[in-house]
Amino acid sequence: MSKHGFPFALMIFALAGCSGDQHEERLQKAGPRPTLAALLKVADAEIGERKFAQCAACHRISPGAPDLGGPNLYGVYGKPMGQNSMRFSYTAALRDAGGKWDAKTLDAWIADPRAVVPGTNMQFAGIADPLDRADIIAYLQSQAGSAP
Repeated sequence: MSKHGFPFALMIFALAGCSGDQHEERLQKAGPRPTLAALLKVADAEIGERKFAQCAACHRISPGAPDLGGPNLYGVYGKPMGQNSMRFSYTAALRDAGGKWDAKTLDAWIADPRAVVPGTNMQFAGIADPLDRADIIAYLQSQAGSAP
């Protein structure tokens, strides 16, 4: 190996673990066994926007955008469940669930939609990582304008 090969390989190895969102650092800052409130304090809406990309196959999040397989989520934060888009055909289970899309409800929903509302048509396995969910919630909060 050349005299520069080992340091270069070490640098590449070190950078390979970087995700660019300081995930572990933010988790440590939230504390041991962090609560949702602690996670939301270290959540990042810009990172949440990138993580929302996996949701974008079915959901848009901009004023006036059409519904797709799921409703447009612009303005969903704080709204009653099953009522954000007047154009979307929500299941009776979601319309009748009651409650609103606050941080606690969104966290549970993003983790496991069918556990929150049995009978939902949402085909999504959920996101296990609580900081990833908090980032997405921060993004949804940042998009809490008027519903389309």
